[in-house]
Amino acid sequence: MDINRNPGIHDLWFLPLGGCGEIGMNLNLIGHNSEWLMVDCGINITSSALPGAQPLIEIPYTDFVDKQKSGLQGILITHAHEDHFGALSLLWRRWQCPVFCTAFTLSVIRRKALMRGLAPPDLMVETKFGDKTQHGSFSVTWHPMTHSTPENCALEITTSAGTIFHSSDWKVDKSPQIGKSFRPKRFASIGERGVDAFICDSTNAQDTGFSASEGDIVPGVKRIFANEMGRIIVGCFSSNIARINTIAKIAVNSGRFVGLLGRSLSVMVECAKERGFLDSSINWVDAEHIGYLPKNEVLIFATGSQGEHGAALSKLATDSHRSVSLDTGDVVIFSSSVIPGNEFVVKSLFRKLEELGAKVLHPGNTDETLHVSGHPCENDLRQMYELIKPKIVIPVHGEKGHLDANANIAQSCGISDVLKGTNGDLFCIRPKPAIIRRFIKIGRLPLPEFRKNS
Repeated sequence: MDINRNPGIHDLWFLPLGGCGEIGMNLNLIGHNSEWLMVDCGINITSSALPGAQPLIEIPYTDFVDKQKSGLQGILITHAHEDHFGALSLLWRRWQCPVFCTAFTLSVIRRKALMRGLAPPDLMVETKFGDKTQHGSFSVTWHPMTHSTPENCALEITTSAGTIFHSSDWKVDKSPQIGKSFRPKRFASIGERGVDAFICDSTNAQDTGFSASEGDIVPGVKRIFANEMGRIIVGCFSSNIARINTIAKIAVNSGRFVGLLGRSLSVMVECAKERGFLDSSINWVDAEHIGYLPKNEVLIFATGSQGEHGAALSKLATDSHRSVSLDTGDVVIFSSSVIPGNEFVVKSLFRKLEELGAKVLHPGNTDETLHVSGHPCENDLRQMYELIKPKIVIPVHGEKGHLDANANIAQSCGISDVLKGTNGDLFCIRPKPAIIRRFIKIGRLPLPEFRKNS
């Protein structure tokens, strides 16, 4: 097949440039009627095991998109995680088509770009849950989907050739802390309208049961706050606003002020304040004042839970932070998972913090629930497949083992057509399900000049 050929009126295509066969750097194309729709435009971030080295930042190779830009009808950003939007401000001027996302995601994209000295896209359109937007031949309905950051969206993409349900990242959560709980009726209605292909998150497909709820962290965190008299420092993903809000409210009830260390954390919290996601009772305090408060009155959220060089936790571990020095009796809670590839630097960070006399608590050394994932486990997937009833499932957002596990679950739910592939493969959904391997050239472009400024 000619690489420059566009989809016809009867064609419905899915073409991943990133995020299929890997976790991170998501960039998907949907093709129909000589037109294309982009879903997400992310980066990949890998911490270096070398002391003092900056993390490796990569973006997808986009030569195919550049050649097809006249047919690109829009860019849809599903949520405010950098593996879904981080490359947008770097690449948008190549294409200059409208960008659509929710208000929180829009604010994060703009603030993150400006923080790094980049110009955010000029054409950004705010969407809301339930909105229907038109992009050439594509009609898109924006659905709320529970994840580990606010205003995460799934996309119901309808064309004359068929309908795709793109899940984005998601989980079943009955107690999400921010936003509404999972509503099965919404997704049953989507299934009743008919779904030709379900493009589905595979990150936790190898894990049995249901994904734990965000509310499950509350009892354990309360016990820690009740028993510790020193400073409490929490390392978590800065985009997890529900986690920040939940722990900060527990801090208020124990008489603690709440401070932030790290620019990316400050940016996310400001965006969350704009949207009214943070409890009004939280006693926020400027970073430069944290060091003067009694230790038992302090909660600090700090960037760098993945061991990133130059982030707040790294500076605390080397006693080089200008605002705070850790002492014996302080507690550092890692309310996060370790991203694959970062294990060595995170363990090194644990060790350095302990050498300063701090107690380090993380999911691997305590029975308390300190972190829950934002991705679907086996039973989440089964429930969703039963609701959506797709004709075809395309597993994405995972390495080969994750994709295989998701495919097996889908087949066990009676879905016979499961298309497994990787970045650069063309998934033909209509008129006939098929995969054309290595349809386009794909790759990663390192960006040594682009720093994850924390």
